[in-house]
Amino acid sequence: MASRREFSPQTLSVLASLCEQPSEWQHGYALARHTGLKSGTLYPILIRLADRRLVEACWQEEPIPGRPRRHMYRLTPDGRAAATAAVAEAEAEAATARVRRGATPRRGGGVAAPGVP
Repeated sequence: MASRREFSPQTLSVLASLCEQPSEWQHGYALARHTGLKSGTLYPILIRLADRRLVEACWQEEPIPGRPRRHMYRLTPDGRAAATAAVAEAEAEAATARVRRGATPRRGGGVAAPGVP
């Protein structure tokens, strides 16, 4: 399985977005809106993830009249496992970094900013 260090922050953003609805097909425009990535960044990421068989792609079956067909993307089973692990590891690293910067752990697992109970 891939570790988080194999993924850039932008790729982690795409994986996290795909993880929200792992079995649903999503089109690139929706992923771009959700991640804030430009197409010149997003589509190469999707292509690389597809090449690694972490994401599968297909053409939209029923295009909206007057619009061209779109590519649709979703995580493969291996992609779900890799994405879940990578996103969880990134979140754990972010929490550790916040603690190192002086944030204090909250009851219930959250982290508060310094001086916030």
